[in-house]
Amino acid sequence: MITTGMQPYLFPYIGYFQLLECSDIFVVGDDMQYIKGGWINRNRILVDREPCWLTFSIHDDSADLPINQRYYVEDPNVRSKILRRIECAYRKAPYFKDIYPVIADIMSFGSNNISEFNTNAIRCLASLLNIQCRILVSSELKKNNSLKGQDRVIEINRCVGSSHYINPIGGTALYKERDFLKFGIELSFLRPDVIQYHQFAEPFVPSLSIIDVLMFNGIPGTSKLLAKYDLIKQEQWFAEPDNHQQEAQPALIPMYGGYSA
Repeated sequence: MITTGMQPYLFPYIGYFQLLECSDIFVVGDDMQYIKGGWINRNRILVDREPCWLTFSIHDDSADLPINQRYYVEDPNVRSKILRRIECAYRKAPYFKDIYPVIADIMSFGSNNISEFNTNAIRCLASLLNIQCRILVSSELKKNNSLKGQDRVIEINRCVGSSHYINPIGGTALYKERDFLKFGIELSFLRPDVIQYHQFAEPFVPSLSIIDVLMFNGIPGTSKLLAKYDLIKQEQWFAEPDNHQQEAQPALIPMYGGYSA
């Protein structure tokens, strides 16, 4: 049983969906602390050949609250403006007519709860791409919520019966394989290939929202891109020259890295 997991990001980039594609169970970290300036309420799309932020405003609240207790601003005009921005940015993209109605349907979701809205979007897009893994939410698991960091990740894997946990490549320094093996859990890391595709013009703008990938590649093309990654072991990563100096892709932060709740 292969398990992966991430915070509920807003329209995340393709590496997020590669995690879903390679797993049997994906756990949404909805009970993690909301971090301002991250990828929970924003992502980037292509506007006039430049990366541009697509941001959902959120209610001011305690910084200590987890994601599943935070809310987007209750203003239908906000969602309408964001949809218009997506339409203007991609109306000439080759798969706009196929993808835009899907995004519009996601934007009509009834809840303003950040975790519920984002998780619904992730589920809808995973279904669109025929990704077969089960998507669970962390807060619904019967687990020891006092645990932090690596211990919490191991606990989640234990709760769902995992035998293999796959983390984004940015978490190689956070976890110790021997600690996972004590519980019979194999540890690997997903390293995405360098992915490029034709946008409106050169140069290619990487690491944008899955919206961009779908608009330019359609469903079959995006599904092919999902397979462009390697699974590597911790010792392999550190044995390769200069890997210890590299950073994670901008849209993927290790699951429960720096967890506090």
